[in-house]
Amino acid sequence: MSRALDQLLAILGIETLEVNLFRGVSPQVGWQRVFGGQVIGQALVAAYRTVNGRIAHSLHAYFLRPGDPSVPIIYNVDRIRDGGSFSTRRVVAIQHGQAIFSMAASFHKPEEGLAHQMKMPDVLPPESLPSEGELKELLFDRLPPQVKAYWERERPIEIRPVDLSRYLAPEKRAATQQMWIRATGDLGDDLALNQCVLAYASDFTLLDTALIAHGRFTFDPSLMLASLDHAIWFHRRFRVDDWLLYAQDSPSSWAGRAFCRGMLFTRSGELVASTTQEGLVRERRRD
Repeated sequence: MSRALDQLLAILGIETLEVNLFRGVSPQVGWQRVFGGQVIGQALVAAYRTVNGRIAHSLHAYFLRPGDPSVPIIYNVDRIRDGGSFSTRRVVAIQHGQAIFSMAASFHKPEEGLAHQMKMPDVLPPESLPSEGELKELLFDRLPPQVKAYWERERPIEIRPVDLSRYLAPEKRAATQQMWIRATGDLGDDLALNQCVLAYASDFTLLDTALIAHGRFTFDPSLMLASLDHAIWFHRRFRVDDWLLYAQDSPSSWAGRAFCRGMLFTRSGELVASTTQEGLVRERRRD
């Protein structure tokens, strides 16, 4: 297991303070605000701590205020309902006496049912694409300083874009992208753990998809970006330590908000999860 993935699992291993009350910390890597995927992952862990044997099938989250990485985050879980097949939880993340994040999650007792799915896009396999080390050699000198600082750190999730052309020749194009992702170490068969790690990883590139239509990038200093909400539906069992194809598109952006969607497929073509996100996308004032 990589050191970065080991640190991620430690961050997801939140502390139990009292019944329904938990405390999480953030990595001290110089970020000005807490990464949204971290809060989603920790909140899902907190909700799982109050559910016995049922599996998360959906979550819907709202980012209310920027998180402060210098202080712990308190997660308060409300056990809204435990029915015959489903359990519903509400999680509120609190810092400095104020809610910074709210999430509703639903858990389901596994059962048999009808099955169908969309077909996975026909893309190159991950082995035929450049590794992160090769991508650094290819692109590093062309990257702005803030992107270089991000790439220099070891990361718990490896990402291999299927198409590198937008990085080599920025221009307006269709707002869609595909990339293979996987954890940089063995996570085992614990589905709850794999879901929490995927929840963390699902926030990395989703909002960036909207910027492709404008020939822009996430780290563009002239843009102000922030996640407003994020939703995940878990469809089938999976492991994040094997490659997953993250197929993303952005149907619309308007009035300072961009809407993005994603589907995650296993190497064998099983659709295991779907995501949506709306994010704030503003041009910074020149003054």
